[in-house]
Amino acid sequence: MKMTPPPSSPVRTGNNLRLGIVRLGRAAGKMKYALLDEGDISLVQQYAFEARLEVDPNGDGAAVYAWAYDIKNGRHAGQYLHTMLWELHKGGIAPGWQVVHVNGVTVDNRLDNLALVPVGAHDTARRGYSSSNSSIGGTKNCPARRSLTPQEKERCLYWVAIAQLPVDPLEEYSLEVRERLHQQQPGGVVRTCLNRNGEVERLVCEDPAVQGGGLPTPPYGYYECRNPPCTQIEQHLRQFSICGRCQEARYCGTFCQQRDWPVHKKTCQPKARPAASAATDKSPER
Repeated sequence: MKMTPPPSSPVRTGNNLRLGIVRLGRAAGKMKYALLDEGDISLVQQYAFEARLEVDPNGDGAAVYAWAYDIKNGRHAGQYLHTMLWELHKGGIAPGWQVVHVNGVTVDNRLDNLALVPVGAHDTARRGYSSSNSSIGGTKNCPARRSLTPQEKERCLYWVAIAQLPVDPLEEYSLEVRERLHQQQPGGVVRTCLNRNGEVERLVCEDPAVQGGGLPTPPYGYYECRNPPCTQIEQHLRQFSICGRCQEARYCGTFCQQRDWPVHKKTCQPKARPAASAATDKSPER
C-alpha cells in the first residue's frame, strides 16, 4: 500500500499567508506538489495523494492533477482532490457542473482557486473558465487557457510556494545516471525517463549520427517545462525551446529558462557534436 505523504509545514508567502504543500510523486518528468489551504493539510492523516496525468482526448495537450483516496478503501475509490475539497467545503456538485482551477494551475487546490462551472463551458475547463463568459454562481471569471506572463508567474501563489522548496534530489540523480550511460554507450543515444513508480529507466537506441545519418532525431513525445514551479506542458510536438548546451532540458520560454539556470547549470553537460565522417570531411576534387 502506498504510504501517506507526511504533512508538510505550512509555507509562508510574501503576504504572510500560510499554505500547505503535499508531495504527490513524479509525473511528466518532475516531482509534483499540491498546494492546499492550511486547514486542509490534516487530510493527509486519512488520505493518500498522488499525481495523475490526464491527456485531453480532443488533442489539447495534457495536465497533471492531484488524486486522493482513502487509505482504508484503496486507490480504486479515489477522486480528484479539487472535487473532493469542493464537496467537503461547498457541498455536492449537481449533474452537468464541474470544478475547475481559476488560475489554470491544476495542482493549486486552494479553495479560492476553485470555481464551479457548467460542463463544456470551455473546451479545456481544466485550465480555467473562459473570461468571455459571465460569472456563474458568484465566482469570478476564470482566465482562458493560456501561458502566464512573467509578471503573473511571480505573483502566482503556487509559484511563490514551490520556489521555496529544495531541489528534487532525484532530478540530480537522474542526470548523473544519464551522463554515465552516455559514456558507456558511445555508439547509441541514451535517454532516461521515469516510469509511473518514479524509477529511472534507460533507453538505448542507435545513433543515426554514428551511422552517418546526421544528428539523432529525438523521440516523439510531449514535454513539461523543466522549471519546478512551472506546470506548462507542450500542446504540440517540439513546442518548447531546448537548452542549447545539453540539448536535454526544455522550457516554455526564456523566463523559466533563466530562473532555472542556477540549478540546471550544476548538471548541464555540453552535448558533444558527432565528428564528421570521412565521406563528408573529404574536400572536393579540383
